[in-house]
Amino acid sequence: MTQPPPPQQPPQGGGFGPPQDQPPQTPPPAAGPDLGKAPEPGYGYPQAPQAPQTPPPAAPQTPPQPPQGYGYPQGAPAPQPPQAPQTPPGYGYPGQQPGPYGQPQQAPYGQPGYGQPGFGQPGYGQQPGYGYPQQTMPHPPQAGQPGGGGKFNAQMLIIVAAVVAIALIIGGGVWYASSGEDDGKKDDTASSSGGTGGTDDDNGGTTSGKEKAPSDPSAKVLFQVPAPEVKNDSTVVVSGSWLTDKAYVKSGIARIVGYDRDKGGELWKIPLAGPVCQASRHVTDDNLTAILYQPAMPTKADPSHGCSQIALIDLDAGKRLWTKTVKTGDQLINFDNITLSGKTVAVGSTSGGAAFDVSGKLLWSPKPADSCYDAGYGGGEKLVAVRKCGSYDQRQLHIQTIDPKSGKVISEYKMTEGIEYASIVSTNPLVVAADVGDSAGDGSGISDFFSIDSKTGKLRTRISAPGEQFAARCEGITRVEACNLLAVGNDRLYLPTEEHDGTGKYSQTNEIVAFDLATGKQTGQRADAGDGYTISPLRMDGGNLIAYKRPPYDKGGQVVSISGAGFKETTLLQNPATDAVRDVETSMSPEYSEFLYADGHLFMSKVYASKRSTVRDKEYLAVGFGTS
Repeated sequence: MTQPPPPQQPPQGGGFGPPQDQPPQTPPPAAGPDLGKAPEPGYGYPQAPQAPQTPPPAAPQTPPQPPQGYGYPQGAPAPQPPQAPQTPPGYGYPGQQPGPYGQPQQAPYGQPGYGQPGFGQPGYGQQPGYGYPQQTMPHPPQAGQPGGGGKFNAQMLIIVAAVVAIALIIGGGVWYASSGEDDGKKDDTASSSGGTGGTDDDNGGTTSGKEKAPSDPSAKVLFQVPAPEVKNDSTVVVSGSWLTDKAYVKSGIARIVGYDRDKGGELWKIPLAGPVCQASRHVTDDNLTAILYQPAMPTKADPSHGCSQIALIDLDAGKRLWTKTVKTGDQLINFDNITLSGKTVAVGSTSGGAAFDVSGKLLWSPKPADSCYDAGYGGGEKLVAVRKCGSYDQRQLHIQTIDPKSGKVISEYKMTEGIEYASIVSTNPLVVAADVGDSAGDGSGISDFFSIDSKTGKLRTRISAPGEQFAARCEGITRVEACNLLAVGNDRLYLPTEEHDGTGKYSQTNEIVAFDLATGKQTGQRADAGDGYTISPLRMDGGNLIAYKRPPYDKGGQVVSISGAGFKETTLLQNPATDAVRDVETSMSPEYSEFLYADGHLFMSKVYASKRSTVRDKEYLAVGFGTS
C-alpha cells in the first residue's frame, strides 16, 4: 500500500521509564477542529496549491537506520532499506512511480513496522518505552513511496519473531456483521478482517444489509478525543475500540472510556492497573468483551510486567466484571492474544491456551505434558484454534474448530509442515491466511488463503494472493486474528489490490476484487476506488460490503456500501474536504488505526500514544464523524 505511515508513531531512539505522574484525565473533547485556522495537511499530502496545477513530485526518501540498543535483538542483522521491485504497471499491480509531491525531506518520527497490522507500532529496533511490551518490528515503506514498492522481506519477520514476543493489538477498525446462527454473540470489532455476510438467495443474489444511505451523506466532525499526555520518550498501548447502541468505547492509558456517540462526552471510565496489551474484536449480544492487560504500570527497571491479566468488560454498564490469571506451576502465563466466541473468552500463548466462561469459570488451561499447544484462537461465530505441534524445525499447524464450552475438537485441518504461522481470517466460513515458504516477500504475512470446511476439516480450495498484487495483511506470529484490509462474506473473500497508476498525473488508486471460497477463482466483481482514492474493506453488512475510501489531498474520505450481488456502490458517508478536517482524517489510516462504522457514524482511533516530537496543532486519540 502507498498510504503514508501514520504520524502517531513513537519517536526514534525513545527512552523508557515511568511517567513522573499519572496521565491526566482526558478533557472533554472539542466539538471539532479549528476551522478558522488552516493546519498543516496530513502527513504525506501536499500543501494546498495556490493555483489549480499539480506540483512536481519529490524524490522518495531513504529510510533511517534504526539504533542498536535496548529492544534490538542481539545478533540480528539490521534491516536494510526496502527496495522497490521492478514490476510492470497494470490492473491491480503497482507500477514504479515517483514519490508524490509534498514529500517531507526528513523521515517521520518512529516509523511503524511495515507488514505488521499493529497500526503504528515502532520501527524495527525501536526502543520500547513505558507501557510497551518489548519487541522489534520491521520498517514500513516511506511516506509517499509508490504502492507495492520497497516491501520488507518476510524472512526477517520470522527471525524477529523468534527473538522476542510481539504483544501488539491490531486495530484496523471494523465491525463484523454476521448472519445465520449467532450462538449468543455479535461481532462489534476493532480489527479489519471482515466477518461473514448474508446468505445467497434463490436468484444468486444476497440478503441486504442494515446500513442505509441517508438522504444527505455529507458528514461533520462530531467530536475529538485529545491524545493523552505521555511522559518522556515513551510509547503506550491504547488499542481496542468498540461501538454499542449508546457508546463509542476506546482504550486510553491504563483505562477504558465510554463516550457519547454523538457528542463525545465521557459516559463512564474503567481504570486499569497497567496498559492494555490486547483487546478482543468480538462482543456478545449483551455487549460484553474481553481484554488482556499488564498487572502494573511499567517502570524503567521493569519496562514490561507481561500480559497476564484477563478481564471481562461490560460495555453498557462501564464495569470490569472480573479479572483472571492462569499459571503454569508457580509462574503466571503471559498471553499473546484474546478472543471471544459465544460465551467463551479464549487466550493463547507459546505456553498454551486457556478459556473462561463469561461467568468467570475456568473451562480449560494448558497441560504441561502436551507435546502440542494452542498458540491462539479465532472467535466470532465459531471458535478455531491454531495448534502448534512438533519441534521448531519440523513445525506443523493444526487448524481446529473446537467446542467453545468444552474445548472438544470438532474438525481439524493439518497444514503442510514448514508453515510456521497462520492467521484466522474468518471462522464461519473458515478462512486461514499464511505466508507459505516466506513467498509473500512483502511482510504482509500472506501468500495464500485456505478455505476450509469447518465441519469436516477438509480443504475446499486454496487461493494464491501474491503480495505484490494484493494489499491485505495478517500478522499471525502471535496474534492469530490480526488481519486487516480484507473481508469475508457471501462465501467470498474480498481483497484490495495494491495501488497503481490512476488516470490523473501522479495519482494512485486501487480496487476491491472478490474470490469464490468454493472454487478459489475470482468472481469478476470489482469495485474501483476512483482516481486518487484508495479503497479498503472494513466489514460485511449482511450481504453487502462496507468499505472506506481514503481521499486524495483535495477531498474528504468516504464510507461506501457495495452490494454483494451486483457490486453496486452507494455512498453512506462523505467527510468534509476542508484542510483542517482532512488533516485530522488523514492522520489515521486503515492500515495503522482502528476504524468503526455504523448507523452513519465513522470512528477512527490510534492504537499507540507517544510523546509528540513533531510540531502539530493538535494530536487526537480518536475522532468521530457523522451524518445528520
